[in-house]
Amino acid sequence: MNSLVQDIASSTAFAFIELFAFTFILLFGVGLVAVLVMYVIDKTQTKQAIRRNYPVIGRFRYVFEELGEYFRQYFFAMDREEMPFNRSQRSWVYRAAKGVDTTTAFGSTRDIRGVGNIFFVSTPYPTLETDAVEAAVVTIGPTCKSPYKTNSFFNISGMSYGAISKPAVQALSNGARMAGCWLNTGEGGLSPYHLEGGADIVFQIGTAKYGVRDDNGALCDDRLRDAAAHDQVKMFELKISQGAKPGKGGILPGGKVTKEISAIRGIPVGESSISPNRHPEIESIPDLLDMIAHIRSVTGKPVGFKMVIGGYEWMDKLCRLIVARGLDAAPDFVTVDSSDGGTGAAPPALMDYMGLPLSESLPAFADKLTEYGLKDRVKLIASGKLINPAEVAWALCAGADFIVSARGFMFALGCIQAFQCNKNTCPTGVTTHDKRLQKGLNPENKAERVRRYAETVAYDVGVIAHSCGVAGPGELKRYHARIVTETGRSKGFDEIFPVPPVREDIQIKA
Repeated sequence: MNSLVQDIASSTAFAFIELFAFTFILLFGVGLVAVLVMYVIDKTQTKQAIRRNYPVIGRFRYVFEELGEYFRQYFFAMDREEMPFNRSQRSWVYRAAKGVDTTTAFGSTRDIRGVGNIFFVSTPYPTLETDAVEAAVVTIGPTCKSPYKTNSFFNISGMSYGAISKPAVQALSNGARMAGCWLNTGEGGLSPYHLEGGADIVFQIGTAKYGVRDDNGALCDDRLRDAAAHDQVKMFELKISQGAKPGKGGILPGGKVTKEISAIRGIPVGESSISPNRHPEIESIPDLLDMIAHIRSVTGKPVGFKMVIGGYEWMDKLCRLIVARGLDAAPDFVTVDSSDGGTGAAPPALMDYMGLPLSESLPAFADKLTEYGLKDRVKLIASGKLINPAEVAWALCAGADFIVSARGFMFALGCIQAFQCNKNTCPTGVTTHDKRLQKGLNPENKAERVRRYAETVAYDVGVIAHSCGVAGPGELKRYHARIVTETGRSKGFDEIFPVPPVREDIQIKA
């Protein structure tokens, strides 16, 4: 019996070895044939010199080039080296969103001596917890039929349904409601998922007017009224230009234009959605103010505009015309976007070189509003790469009434900065309509992360304010911050950008 068992075992082992050897030889043969085929292809093709001169081996160059950005992110780049957001910035958002400890040990890794770096002026007598106050309620559009009142100074910037996925919008909507902040729809129109969570909504009207357009692409008053009929829709934002691509409209690849998105936007299924590079009806500042007044009269709700500042003269002309027409003609808010803003798809020529950075344009625009006596009437919203508490606090010092962030909340959803936003292959499910990839993004779990991130930013900005000796974030001024100059020494933010007095010759029309 034992001999029979041994014979069976030996036969089985021999059969396994034969099978393994056959498989190895087969795979080796297939691999060798594949290498020979690639060799022939590489030697005969004429498009790539590296592959022609170094067949097969030259292909690794392109593989390493493709994988390089991911290896740098995880293995080679220092904590504060990466762009557009470094590991230190992302890690803080991840920890805040997860509700884990956001403190660090030993000492700061930030180079506080670098030119342009900002730090805040601490006081010997910081505000006690008992003296701290909640952010004040701010009214936007006081002359509107339905003004908007909120005390949330940190909110969610425009991200269209289509550019981001259904579960991402659901998570943002529910998280915004729980945190008490507003959610901007982006230019893709109002979807059921924006409304689902019960958050306050800012309806963005892009140059293609998705969601409020007629069959010819022009603004449709009936659809404007339908949008305004939703109580959750608190304001309308007319998008003139966007940070990462001033001078070019939104781009949604055809692969992302599903049947549902087609119905919401009013565009053909499967065709790339490329918005005009400006509103055809707006050719001048008078046209801009006329459009704002029209939307406000139709909807009864506050209306403002979003744009990237490209020069100082335009700001003067805008303010002069508002003064001439009177405060009722003023936009209820202006969102100043930064040239270092983000997007899902943009030409590098615009993303890298067009428009002023927020560090210059935000204080400059705040000063123009002050100079013309409009600062109280026109609320100022800052947008562009403000994802951590210190950056938000700086914007408040510069003169912003509100700050909005898109990419900060994308990180809260789980974004890993994979640079796949424009390819429908986002590995975390944030910017893809691939159902398999979307399964990784659980809306209920991520909504909690959105809430925690928004609340932690607000709390930590309060901590900075208290260390400066004021009762709350809304009391931060330029003299609470300093900026490192070329000499290595810092100057007060108020010295570099002194707040101007109201011009004596200003007489705003009644």
